[in-house]
Amino acid sequence: MVAPTAKKLFSVTLRIWRQAGPQQPGKFVDYPAANVSPDMSFLELLDVVNDGLTKDDGEPIAFAHDCREGICGTCSCTINGKPHGPGKGIATCQLYMRSFADGDTIVVEPFRARAFPLVKDLVTDRSAFDQVQQAGGFISVRTGAAPDANSIPVPKEDADLAMDAAACIGCGACVAACKNASAMLFVAAKVSHLGLMPQGQPERDKRVLAMVQMMDAAGFGNCTNQYECSAVCPKTITHDFIARMNRDYAVALFREKFKPASNASGGAG
Repeated sequence: MVAPTAKKLFSVTLRIWRQAGPQQPGKFVDYPAANVSPDMSFLELLDVVNDGLTKDDGEPIAFAHDCREGICGTCSCTINGKPHGPGKGIATCQLYMRSFADGDTIVVEPFRARAFPLVKDLVTDRSAFDQVQQAGGFISVRTGAAPDANSIPVPKEDADLAMDAAACIGCGACVAACKNASAMLFVAAKVSHLGLMPQGQPERDKRVLAMVQMMDAAGFGNCTNQYECSAVCPKTITHDFIARMNRDYAVALFREKFKPASNASGGAG
């Protein structure tokens, strides 16, 4: 029996953005990391660096994380200029050190967008996404009742598209990658996955109008169709959903404008 070959350890330098708070000045600080295993995840390396800082009575690097399985979207940061770092269809927690080479300097910084104010170091406040979701990302019909669900046929194409859109984890990579800090891909995914299903039809117009309005109010920029958003999405959600949302929005505006006076809000004409 041949013994397995030991995987070679290597060294990197983490150049990390440190900022004590939103009103404090920030700067990049270098942290050398030795004996890095190629099988370590990027977040595990940050844990190791933080252990060393703690032992030396230093201030640990603040970074957000939760599931570490590419499900929650919490671990968002920009690595070497790209949200979630090198690779395609992965979140930061799914990035492994084998993606880097011995001697590399890895630049790590928070997502930068006006709508995502910095909290500390690599942590940003992405509650603007919650506000957009609360504005209309829901349905008011009964849910969870299997007989009701089974009695409504849904074309497979629509069901597949709805599932593709519902895969959005709200990480914010689309915003961080866009030069305008646009949230169109996120909002389009949230609008589309409900708008494609029968249960989402009663509030379809109201939903898209409310969510787009909140997106603008939250300070996100406009879309200029350069598709950086879909290129960095960890769930590879296509920008085709943006076109779908734009059509829904145009139709909803038209219906709102020409709505009969008796059905208008408050009964006004």
